[in-house]
Parts: sequence; structure tokens; C-alpha cells
Amino acid sequence: MQLPGARERWVRTGGIELCVAELGNPDLPTVVLVHGYPDSKEVWSRVAPALAEQWHVVLYDVRGHGRSSAPKPLRGGFTLEKLTDDFLAVLDEVSPGRPVHLVGHDWGSVQSWEFATVERTRGRIASFTSMSGPSLDHFGHWIQGRVTRPTPRRVAQLAGQGVKSWYVYLLHTPVLPELAWRGPLGRRWPRILERLEKVPAGDYPTASLPRDAAHGAWLYRDNVRTRLRRPRPDAYAHVPVQLITPTGDAFLSEYLYDDLEHWAPRLVRRRLPAQHWAPRTRPDQLVAWISEFVAANEPSAKAARTPDTDPVGSGRYADRFAGVLVLVTGAADGIGRATALAFAEAGARVVAVDRDAAGAARTAETALLVGAPAAWAQTAEPGDEQAMEKLGAKVAAEYGTVDVLVNVAGTAPSGPFLETTSEEWRGLLDAGFLGVVHSCRVFGGRMAERGQGGHIVNVLPSVPGPVTRTPGISTYGTAQAAVLALTQGLRAELAHRTVSVSAVRPGAVDTGAGGAGAGTGAGATAGTVAGVPPREVSLGGVDAEAATPTRRARGRTPEQVAEAVLEAVVHDQALVVVPARPAGLRRLLRGGTEPLRKRP
Repeated sequence: MQLPGARERWVRTGGIELCVAELGNPDLPTVVLVHGYPDSKEVWSRVAPALAEQWHVVLYDVRGHGRSSAPKPLRGGFTLEKLTDDFLAVLDEVSPGRPVHLVGHDWGSVQSWEFATVERTRGRIASFTSMSGPSLDHFGHWIQGRVTRPTPRRVAQLAGQGVKSWYVYLLHTPVLPELAWRGPLGRRWPRILERLEKVPAGDYPTASLPRDAAHGAWLYRDNVRTRLRRPRPDAYAHVPVQLITPTGDAFLSEYLYDDLEHWAPRLVRRRLPAQHWAPRTRPDQLVAWISEFVAANEPSAKAARTPDTDPVGSGRYADRFAGVLVLVTGAADGIGRATALAFAEAGARVVAVDRDAAGAARTAETALLVGAPAAWAQTAEPGDEQAMEKLGAKVAAEYGTVDVLVNVAGTAPSGPFLETTSEEWRGLLDAGFLGVVHSCRVFGGRMAERGQGGHIVNVLPSVPGPVTRTPGISTYGTAQAAVLALTQGLRAELAHRTVSVSAVRPGAVDTGAGGAGAGTGAGATAGTVAGVPPREVSLGGVDAEAATPTRRARGRTPEQVAEAVLEAVVHDQALVVVPARPAGLRRLLRGGTEPLRKRP
């Protein structure tokens, strides 16, 4: 199968012919994508076209796979040394005088570690992005270290990876793997990937899969036992390395990379909530990370870069959020704005949503300045179901599936219950509860359908002061209880769909703004609210109007709440209270279901 829009050529090396495809402008820096087992170059068909918008992209079928010919005999024809010969032959054709940026997945990463560490490729590679494939030499040293210096933790790690490597043992069995792949396994493989890995059906895998998988068994037989028994002592990367680790990889443990800094001193780590076949299930995220890393390590780009254009994602949690697509509602000001900017500082791509178009635009512009590789402003009323449906379709079509959704519940009218009108209650339901419902359904539904992880954080409406002493907070309390109940129910319901859900209760938050209408998102607790004089609206029990600047500062800032939101995602917390309240209230909010994480 030929990739749409690709230019193909044939490269002869070692008695075989390699099928090489190119996309994009050949005058631009070159990115070489190397596929794994039992794939062909088409595994990159969702990544390569997007990368080609910025770079010259090269893909090739590894010997014996896809449209490339196989060595004869097969035994001894797939050694890492011969795979390195193939790689250099491709480079001589597509980028003879300029180093390339290397990207490998699965066995493409395994062999690319060889390319990035042997002396004869020095100067030919500018950077290396590795995913789901360790160096066999590093793996060998990892095993030896745990066998010679066992501890309970190291033994558990060794045993855990031994279980995950079940397929390696089977592939060393004579004849049986070939029969399976050319028989029932080859026919059922697309359905297996679709069901277990959530790989979308379509142009992958290609019709050559049974033959590719049968040939590829020799990748393991020619290399694994030899290298694991006698790993190279000089397997140090001579290029910058970006390690992308899918957290749901069924075949490789994250512990394999514990000591990687020793072998790759210039290492950037990324953790991706996904399963093994990330090039098929998370192409948008991979494109963002690969492009960022290439730009950061491209010699021609470095000369033109200024401090204002340094690589993004250098802030706290950059290894977790850089390139991640985050959507924040209520992002024009207050907690929503602070949350959007906190994710931007960690290198996330940010969609700032608010009914205030100008405010959302300002947040998006600032997000770009503080570190977001991309940021967009969208105008929508979360309580309007049709508007949220349209927004969901637009975001999915233009930016991709949202990875992290943060719903900052809107402010609600406060006042004595008997004086609160039915119109105000309907407004409360729209702004403080149904907006969260619509957003969770629209964006959370797409996360669940993708099946590759995601996180929803619902920031509860603030209660201005202790619930037992502050009058006129029945509407706030109702909105908070409703959003919390929704969050707890969704956390249980979506867990098996790999989508996690958290609640953040901000308590009293000082936004630094006063007056009616100050802030369209949660956190604008000060100011005039319906039916209650300003002196009766308090910040953590302090009268808003009477509070001095020193006393007002006792309320949490939007930035502190934003930090709690990021930690809720990183640590997968059910409920984060900012600040912590008395134990009785915490137990009430928690509902006795899960451990509570306190914020200082």
C-alpha cells in the first residue's frame, strides 16, 4: 500500500531493496520514522502527514516487511548490524549531507537505539525520539543489575517484566509463530488491535501483515538472546533523546527506563496515557512532541531561536503535560484563567473557553507567551447544550480529542432561600451544574470513545465561608453538592473506559476583583451577589467589604487552585480541598468513598 501523497523510491543495500516513502518539502530538516513489529511503515500513516506540514518526512519498510524484500536466508539476516547498514543506506539517499531526526516505535525504537549509540552513525543523527522499545543493551544491563544485586523491589520489577515479555519466548519457538501469523492470528489481528488496543479500523494493518510478522520473528531470534547475555558496555547515546512512555503499555514496564539517564545524558522524558500502539491511537500528541523536540534540536533552527522562542514545556510537570490538549471552561478570568496558564507553563496545548470572547482571547494570547506550543480561544455558554455540541465537534475536527478537561463551574446567585426566585434557580442549574454536565458528556464521551485515557476535573463552585455560619448560601451549597455527586458518579462509571475524574473544591478564593459581575468563572467569590449585601458575603469567614488587604490574602489565590487542579490529574485524586476544612465537612464532601488529598 502506498501512503497518499508520498513519493516512493527504492534503495538497494546488502542484496535487498528497501521501499522508502517521502512526504513534505525535501529542503526542510528530515524526520525518519522507523516502524516496529509486526508493522510496516503504514503504522505511521496518521503521524507522517501531520509532521510533513513542518518537516521533510521519510518512512521505509524494514527489510522483510511491507514492500521491502527479505534477506535470504532469513536466519542471520535481521541482525542489528545489518539493520544499521539499511538505515545508513536510506540516509545516503534522502539526506546525504545533513543529520536527520530519528523516531522509532516498538522494534523500530529497539533498532534505533543501536543507530543512536554506535560510533559509525555519529554525526548522522540530530535527535532520537523513542517509544515502546528499549535498547537491548540497556535491557541486558537492567536484567544483570537486578540478578546480581537483588532486592524485593528489584525482584518484583524483574518478575513483572518477565510476565509482560511472554510473547518474546513464543517468538523464539521454531515454526509455530510463522504458522500462527500466516493462519488464524494474521486474520484476526486487526480485530484484536481494535478490541484490546482501541486501534481505529481502516488502512492499518496492511495486507502484508502475515508475511511481515512471519519474517519479523527473526528480529527477535537474531538479536534478543545475544544482546541480553552480552550487552555492549559502550551503548551511550551520542544524540539528545526524547523518551515517550505509554503508561498503559501491556508489553513494557516503565521500570525498564529507571537508569536511562546513565546511558542517555541528554534525556527528555514524556509520559503518555495510552497503550502500546500510540502512533495509531494518539497521533496528535506524538506529532506535537516530535515537532517540539525536532525544533529544539535542529541546528538550523537553533541559530534563529531567541529566549522568547525557546522550546516549550520547560515548567513543572512538563514531562506529563507538554503537548497535551487541555480544554478549560470559564477561562476568561479567575480560577479558569489561572488553570489555563498553569497548563500552558507545563507546555500543554490550551483551548480557553468562556462566554466572554475578549477574555478568552486574552487568556489564549497569554498562554502562548508563558509556554503553550498552541492556544486557541473559543466562545460558548456551557449551559447551552447545542452550543457545547458544536464546540465539541469543532475542537475534535480542528485540534483533536481533548486529553484533560477542566470545568470551572460558573458563579451562582446567593441569597436567603425564601428570596431566591425560580429564575435564579434555573440560572444556577444552567451555569453551576448543567454546564458541567454538558461539557463532561461532550468531551468526556470522546475521551471514552478513544479508549486511550483522559482526565476530567470539575472545579466546584465556591462556598463563601463556613456552611454552618454564613447565611444565604443555599444556592451555592446546592450547586456544589450537585457537581460533587456528578463527579463521584462519573469517576466510578468511566474508570473502565480509562477516563479518570476528579473534583477540586476551591473554598474561598480571592480573585483580586470586586463588584458585580467580577469574573465569569468559579472563584469570583467577592462582590455583589443576588439578595445579599456585600458585608454578608465572606472570604473564608471574613467580610469581603471589611477585609483589609492582609486579611483578604488569607483566601486562596486562583493560582493555588490551579496548582491543585494539575496535581489532581498527576496523582489521580478523587477530591482535592483547597484549603482543607474541618474533618466533619471533609467527610461529608468525600462521601466515605476514597482517600482525600489535602492542599496546604
